[in-house]
Amino acid sequence: MPDNYPTYVSYQDTRTKEDRMVDSAFREMLQIYISSNHRKKVEIIERAYQFAKEAHKGTRRRSGEPYIMHPIAVARILVEELGLGSTSICAALLHDVVEDTDYTRDDIESSFGKKIADIVEGVTKISGGIFGAQASIQAENFRKLLLSMSTDIRVILVKMADRLHNMRTLGSMRPEKQYKIAGETLYVYAPLAHRLGLSKIKRELEDLAFKYEQPQKYKEIIEKLSETEEHRESIVEEFVKPVRKMLDDAGFKYEIKARVKSAYSIYKKMETKHVEFDEIYDVYAVRVIFENEDEALEKLKCWQIYTFFTEGHKIHPERLRDWISIPKANGYRALHLTAMGPEGKWIEVQIRSRKMDDIAELGYAAHWKYKTGVQEDETELDTWMNTIKDILAHPEPNAMDFLDTIKLNLFSSEIYVFTPKGDLLTLPTGATVLDMAFAIHSQLGLHCVAGKLNHKLVPLSHKLESGDQVEIITSNSSSPNPKWIDYCHTAKAKTRIRTYLKKAGNKLIVSDEEIKEKEKEKKETEQKNSLMKKILRNPFSSRKKEGERTPGPPIDRKKTFILYPDEKVPNYHIDTCCSPLPGDDVLGFVNEDEEVVVHKVNCEIAMRLKSAFGSRLVMTKWGGNAPKFNATISVEGIDRMGILEEITDLVSKKLKINIRSLNIRTQNEVFTSEMTVIVDTAERVDNLCESLLEIKGVKFAKRIS
Repeated sequence: MPDNYPTYVSYQDTRTKEDRMVDSAFREMLQIYISSNHRKKVEIIERAYQFAKEAHKGTRRRSGEPYIMHPIAVARILVEELGLGSTSICAALLHDVVEDTDYTRDDIESSFGKKIADIVEGVTKISGGIFGAQASIQAENFRKLLLSMSTDIRVILVKMADRLHNMRTLGSMRPEKQYKIAGETLYVYAPLAHRLGLSKIKRELEDLAFKYEQPQKYKEIIEKLSETEEHRESIVEEFVKPVRKMLDDAGFKYEIKARVKSAYSIYKKMETKHVEFDEIYDVYAVRVIFENEDEALEKLKCWQIYTFFTEGHKIHPERLRDWISIPKANGYRALHLTAMGPEGKWIEVQIRSRKMDDIAELGYAAHWKYKTGVQEDETELDTWMNTIKDILAHPEPNAMDFLDTIKLNLFSSEIYVFTPKGDLLTLPTGATVLDMAFAIHSQLGLHCVAGKLNHKLVPLSHKLESGDQVEIITSNSSSPNPKWIDYCHTAKAKTRIRTYLKKAGNKLIVSDEEIKEKEKEKKETEQKNSLMKKILRNPFSSRKKEGERTPGPPIDRKKTFILYPDEKVPNYHIDTCCSPLPGDDVLGFVNEDEEVVVHKVNCEIAMRLKSAFGSRLVMTKWGGNAPKFNATISVEGIDRMGILEEITDLVSKKLKINIRSLNIRTQNEVFTSEMTVIVDTAERVDNLCESLLEIKGVKFAKRIS
């Protein structure tokens, strides 16, 4: 072969199939970032990826895939679904490095700078779940979360994306872990997503948690939504047809979406309203999103579109919601109305500009503050963050009190009240005159004596309603006393009062009545501290003497525990907070005596237990039944001669079910009743309700406990 003959060397990709899969996932995420309107800081993202890939080398998730796939997925959520930039992407890629490997915060800072290191450290502080094994740890982790949030909101956005990906891949976890993580998600992360305006993420978190907590109910609702989809779409299209023409004629650029209510929100409404799927009117919903270049015309255009719906449809007078003039505390803005559609179906309509829609779905902080770099005037989110900083600066002396008061503001719905000058204040539902005083200024709260509402004096404890205009009356001689704790509802007010009382100490002139109040408060605090412990203990253990209690053999938490209600002495205890029946979806918690205490999976106490005591969780399955359980059924209908006799004959004679008690009330032509029966299974109660509905005049029959 001649010396000058060209030599061709074929490139051989020496990477494994797995390496190629990982690199492909990273490149897909990177391409989404490159296609965004951010400044293209590709080099630092590439370095963060290589750093994380090396740090997690050899480790795998429970699903079996390389661990690095998780940070890549979290980064993709942040850029694709929240519109964040390079700093957040790098933090997401590195978010588990400090916690799970030998690398330190200093290593991150030396390679990627202080800002990224701060975010990674913030996420690390709240890793492993917000709730620990004890109430004090639970509150301390929650405090860390809030402190991190108040420093840089991107900390909680990374954590939100981390939780969302964990929920999307929850199927690879053991059942008891699924329940723990799903419970924590519903208890903390979904409400937090709502408070941050992350509506899209909130809905997905709720639905995923619902899917794993109550798979059968989730499946039933999804199937009903699927069955009615085609019919629902035809109703919505007929409903919006005349509106489309008016929008076109007026020159609007717009899109109309048929919005389907989430499975979890449908379930919650069915439970709280005691109605069936077909009775939920806002399953039907329409969203009108219009393009708008002039923000001065945004509000006017919303009301113009509103008139298009009023021309051809009957409007529900009590369902108009003007979130444009007064946005929600999380920044949400839109105009809502409910109109009568075809077949007598009520259809909810949401009218939004494109900007309103972006903020509603992705959150004000995520989509605007960090995406565009524009520093707006103080927003509701900033106000909320300042409230958190304020509470952290004056922490509760007791850990559980701290958690409860923070959650009071975090998860409650809002009311909107006005000062005499017309300034707007957002307060949680249940807030009082005293709460409003502290919300305006701490000194105003400390010297508040009353409020003036509509020219009428009202006491400190008076609960406010949306639209109230209140003047705070003060006196220099007025100062907090222990009673004031019961007069307020917000975290700020409670914290300020307790701080004042603690500092005042012996300077306070304490009356006998105040001493009693303090003793009561102390007792309540002690009860709160031991609440979780008491719940976990055997509810019948008080019948045993302390010396007689001997713990049983350890229960294997990794195996399904079979419940045998038909045994003379059942191998479990039922908690009275939710009174589950055989056939209900239930969870078991192992108490200190190695006994299984059973709760319904949707029980409020069980939800908290799942978050705080995941290690005590055990999967349960009914292995039998026994006719010894009480169930209460609510029955409503049109009153007529003999209907009560028909109901009792059906239950006692035909179905042979023992009635323990029956209370019935009538008002004009309508009757309502509550009937307690003895049954063996939840299915038996369901059959009873179905049979009751076949009686002429009975319109509603549902188990309520």
